Amino acid sequence: MSDEPTTRELQLEQMQRAVRERRQAREAPEEPETEQHDRRAERASYLSEKLAERAESEERVEEDT
Repeated sequence: MSDEPTTRELQLEQMQRAVRERRQAREAPEEPETEQHDRRAERASYLSEKLAERAESEERVEEDT
């Protein structure tokens, strides 16, 4: 068995990162910092979506075998 995280675990991690970054964006004292956290949150959300697609694909492959 591998020590590598599963696709779903990676997705969860990105979802949590997005939430953290959005919170930090709301709490940031200055606009540049807010924008930086917003960009990080958007990237984490994008990665989470892609990981969800990957997980669905992996599940379909498992069902076909």
